[in-house]
Amino acid sequence: MARPTLGSLLRGLRSRLGMTLKQMSDRTGIPYSTLSKVEHDRLTLTYDKLQQISERLNVRMSELLSEPERASHPSANGRRSIGEMASSLHIPTRNYDHFYVSSELRNKHMIPIISRILTPSLDAFGPLVKHSGEEVAYVIEGRVEVHTEFYEPVVLKPGQSIYLDSTMGHAYILAPGCSEALIITVNSSSQEDLMNSAKPIRAERARRAAPATQPARKRTPRRKGRG
Repeated sequence: MARPTLGSLLRGLRSRLGMTLKQMSDRTGIPYSTLSKVEHDRLTLTYDKLQQISERLNVRMSELLSEPERASHPSANGRRSIGEMASSLHIPTRNYDHFYVSSELRNKHMIPIISRILTPSLDAFGPLVKHSGEEVAYVIEGRVEVHTEFYEPVVLKPGQSIYLDSTMGHAYILAPGCSEALIITVNSSSQEDLMNSAKPIRAERARRAAPATQPARKRTPRRKGRG
């Protein structure tokens, strides 16, 4: 089975919603040209932009990153998926090489991602990342330096993990002296259940309030640890 791409998944979602590129751009606040390049696999999106699309379109993140269900696929309470990088959804970004595993499963309550760390310093990384939910990261290979908004940096070795609040600014970079690192992160999507239960008027208000473009993000200042 061919590996899915972000472009094919985004195009499939837009088709299921019956939207044009212009309509999706207006609803999500992502420029038309950007969405077009993504759909043609000439550009990718960061996790926070994917989260923005998920929230603006009122769809689960797991649905955005999953292949369409086949009509003949039976409904079952017990399901499983064997994940591997070869068949994962590959989304390269400036700081990470992301592989979203088990992308064939929809309505997941967790988003599992295998990530190759690419950035050697916080200055090269840019602003700390923030998004809703919580996450746990486990180091598979190499050493990873984890920066967070409210704590001093910590270096994790293979077999070590960190659990953190994803709404707190955070970044995973290569630890000093390390040239390669691989981690697996699991992001919670429990907040999507609240989003799915929201009244339709909430989505309509979000559509009307959506700006045509997003302002540049300000660099999040680093703060010393609280304890």
